[in-house]
Amino acid sequence: MEFDNIKSSAALIYDEFIQNADRRTASWFLMSSPLPQTLVIVAYIYFVQSLGPRVMENRKAFDLKGVLIVYNFSVVALSLYMCYEFVMSGWGTGYSFRCDPVDYSDSAQGLRMAATCWLYYFSKFIEMLDTIFFVLRKKNSQVTFLHVYHHSIMPFTWWFGVRFSAGGMGTFHALLNCIVHVIMYSYYGLTALGLKYQKYLWWKKYLTTIQLIQFVVVTSHISQYFFLKDCTYQFPIFVCIIGAYGLIFLFLFLNFWYHAYTKGKRLPKVLQNQKWEHHSNGLMNGNASHEKEE
Repeated sequence: MEFDNIKSSAALIYDEFIQNADRRTASWFLMSSPLPQTLVIVAYIYFVQSLGPRVMENRKAFDLKGVLIVYNFSVVALSLYMCYEFVMSGWGTGYSFRCDPVDYSDSAQGLRMAATCWLYYFSKFIEMLDTIFFVLRKKNSQVTFLHVYHHSIMPFTWWFGVRFSAGGMGTFHALLNCIVHVIMYSYYGLTALGLKYQKYLWWKKYLTTIQLIQFVVVTSHISQYFFLKDCTYQFPIFVCIIGAYGLIFLFLFLNFWYHAYTKGKRLPKVLQNQKWEHHSNGLMNGNASHEKEE
């Protein structure tokens, strides 16, 4: 009886909560409730942290060179497409880069932005393959808590973004993230091609700088909300979440930068590189260790 009461109360709370959701995205894939995506995320965590390493323990690592080449350049293409859609649905066609509210109308522009937000959300599930490839290649040292946390929390939080706030100032960090992913996954794709392409990777050292700039810009942009008078953005909670996320990762990257490039200068150059790659691979979204195998 008590369990039924708890269940009824939870249902009432959820019903009240979902009333404020965007009606346009209600029937879209994975948008019916947070449960389907939660199951996917739990399965992902279980596989990369437990099942996968146990299955691969006594097996030979998979040679995924061809798969990695196709995967990384496919993510580049998808990221470029999402950049274009974010620009054409708002960020290059009317958004002020200050207080931009969500357009909940059925206008072509509003629906285009909502669809782009959903595609960005779904791309986070595709990027979970980063970790799965690590496991299949027996690169378990790359499966850090921070790496798994990042790939888990992004789709989970973005479900709420698409369901409640598909547009407006809360999407700027997604546009910027797509731009960064074009650069990062291009690098990963080139490293997967082999040693003969190393000469084209002179810009590797700038990847971390690009990440730091991303978090500074994201945090600065979203923080405007607290200094603008009468900003009509509809979900201030997302401002807080985006700001906190940007600050957390900014400090984490600065910490690794300090240990790798400041304290690390006391080490021989080879050890500096090894130390930095070990730490940065846990933060960056992908497969920077591909080049070690070619």
